[in-house]
Amino acid sequence: MSYVEELFALKGKTAVAIGGGGVLAGKMAEGLARAGADIAILDLNPDNAQKQADECRKAGVKTLAVKVDASSKEELRAAADTILAKLGRVDILINAPGINSSTPFLDIEEEEYDKIMRVNLKSIFLACQIFGKIMIDQGEGGSIINISSASSAPPLSKVFTYSITKAGVNNLTQNLAREWAPFKVRVNALAPGFFPAEQNRKILTPERTADIMRHTPMARFGDAEELVGAVIWMSSPKAASFVTGAIIRVDGGFTAMTI
Repeated sequence: MSYVEELFALKGKTAVAIGGGGVLAGKMAEGLARAGADIAILDLNPDNAQKQADECRKAGVKTLAVKVDASSKEELRAAADTILAKLGRVDILINAPGINSSTPFLDIEEEEYDKIMRVNLKSIFLACQIFGKIMIDQGEGGSIINISSASSAPPLSKVFTYSITKAGVNNLTQNLAREWAPFKVRVNALAPGFFPAEQNRKILTPERTADIMRHTPMARFGDAEELVGAVIWMSSPKAASFVTGAIIRVDGGFTAMTI
């Protein structure tokens, strides 16, 4: 094994991808599988979870698909018990549940606000509690990667509640990074820019797309595969051993241009 392969190898590790049946988290899970990690795909849609688990299995690793409502602590606990029983441990958490909405601010109903907060922020919080404790109890450290957004800081898009939740994800990430550093549990966030996926296709009108391109130096959307390198790096206990509390932006320059 070469130095680079050894630096980023994840053989013997187990990764959990919440929201892993989706486009972006699914591709992240595939990347971790190719790096040697066993994979548990957790998703509200069991068919999508199984499909992605089957895709990850092509890398020659163990995989598991679990249906879970990530906003339910009971369901997350049950999923964690299943993962430990079948895969033995948890070393990496890709924390990526998410929904979106472009409802104008004055038209946002409480039901919509509460749903987005529940899925995008409460779920992240609960998963950190459940899986972070497992990593601490194992005594060998671990890596939690919360999925934030380029919209978490400057007002890049008129997705008000979504942006609020992602700002909360950043704050939670940095607080936990400080809290769990003594246990060698590293907590970072990945903040993608504009990557076409199911949750944002409805808001990507031709007009909105043109506006995004005008503010993106690379003048294109991201491809899900372009998130994999950052995820493998943050997951590696060797390559990113001193990295915690970081908000890593993968956005084609969008944030830098608008801050």
